[in-house]
Parts: sequence; structure tokens; C-alpha cells
Amino acid sequence: MDVNLARTFLMVAETGSFIDAARKMNITQSTVSARIKGLEDLLGRPLFERSKSGAELTAAGEQFQKHALALVRVWQHAQLEVGLSDQHRDHLAVGAPISFWDGFLLRWVSWLRSNIPDIAVSASSGMSVELTQRLIEGTLDLAVMYRPTQPPGLSIEHLFDEEFVLVTSVPASQRRSSSDYVFIDWGPDFQQDHAAAFPEFTNPGLNLDLGPVGIDYLLTNECSGYFPARLVGSYIARGRLRQPKRARKFVYPVYVVYPEARNEEAYEPILKGLRQLAAKYA
Repeated sequence: MDVNLARTFLMVAETGSFIDAARKMNITQSTVSARIKGLEDLLGRPLFERSKSGAELTAAGEQFQKHALALVRVWQHAQLEVGLSDQHRDHLAVGAPISFWDGFLLRWVSWLRSNIPDIAVSASSGMSVELTQRLIEGTLDLAVMYRPTQPPGLSIEHLFDEEFVLVTSVPASQRRSSSDYVFIDWGPDFQQDHAAAFPEFTNPGLNLDLGPVGIDYLLTNECSGYFPARLVGSYIARGRLRQPKRARKFVYPVYVVYPEARNEEAYEPILKGLRQLAAKYA
């Protein structure tokens, strides 16, 4: 299937309009209509309900959307690897939630560039569900995540246990209050566990889905929030943040996930470097 059909479908789904999709893609509306019709003919189902107000996905369109995204990602991945083939022996696509990049995986990427420089590296962030789907598609070669599912064809290896701790910039002489609390969103598992542990904080005044960047907010405002212990240890040691006594901790196992069917000779040095770095947090 022409990848342009999938791209056009996704643009119409995003904008809810054939006209707006044409404008964003810098093509004519008739071209958009022709591409969508061609796609609907291929699939044998209408993908959009057209009306004067725009275009909405049908049930078939909603089902196709995830496959269209996968088709575009696979094509982009193929273009990237072919483009890199003249200068690099291989290409490694790595994905992980944003919490892992700061202070952990970027160090590993530095190790890769120093020790295996003939491998090109692409790094991206995402949630576990998306990363698992990309591993299945083949647009990721390796992912690090919390509590992964194990679809057929993927190997899962435990690296270390991540401990989330409460830290605060409120002076010890000053009593903390609920208005000082900032909810740092570390994903669905943390959301669920946090809600069960702290039902009084279900509607915090400030919710930051910014990962490690949220530390900057605590450093410039007197407030409290949860962060991975490995990210805040240096701030605690320097007295810029403190860890309240008897505060609840959340612990999540961290895994590396990669294809069962792989070139073990190529993967082993890559995994060895990751294991060595992860051992510092075990």
C-alpha cells in the first residue's frame, strides 16, 4: 500500500476535515478525496462519515488508525536505516519513558558512542504500551520500561528496581501542607498506586507531566513531589532538597525488552553496557 494513503488518512483523522488536511499537506482537496477513496476501496469499508461540519472516523476508521500509524512508522524507520547504511554498520532504535533518559540511558548512549561508534543510535520516549507496539512492529530494537507485558516474540530481562521517593524544598522548620504538593505524573502505574495511597491528593493544584524537568520547579518553589531516587540523590546530598522521614515510597521493577529473534553477537555488547550501568542502581 502507498504510504501516502496512510499519511493522508492520518491527517484527515487529526484535522477532522478534508479541506484542512489538504491545506496542511499542501495538496488539493480532490487529491485528499481520491486518496481516501482509494484506501476505502482497498479496505472495503468506509473510513469517514462526511458531513458539512467535517469528517469523523467510522468504527472501521478507528480500527485502521493504529495500523496506519504503524505503517508510517515502519516506512520512516526503513528510510532512516537505509540512509544511515553508508556511514554506519548498523542502527539501534531505543525507546523508554522519559524518566529513564535523564541520569541513566543518556549515559548508556554516551557509552555506546564511545565503545561501539560504528552503530548509529536513535532515541525516543514513550509509554510502555506504545513502546511494546513498536517493538512488535520492528521500529524499535530495544526498550526500557516498568512492568512490561510479554507478547510472543519478545524477551524481558530485569535490570534493577526503581524507587520513587518524596522530596521537598520546604524548609524543615516549616510545616508542609497539601497546597505545597505537586503531582509529578510518572505514568499509569504510578497514577493508580498514588491514588490508592493518597486519595486526598486526587485533585492536586498542580500536575506536571514533565518527568525529570519537574525537579527544576521544586528547586525554585517551596513544594514537594515524587521523583526516582537516582535523580534526586545529588540534590539531597547538597541540601537543596530533603527527604521527609517516614514518607511512603513506591518501587517499580525496571526491565529491558528486546526481540527473541535477534543477532546475539551484535546485541550482546550493547546489552552488556546497559547491564553494567544498571548494576549501579541495583
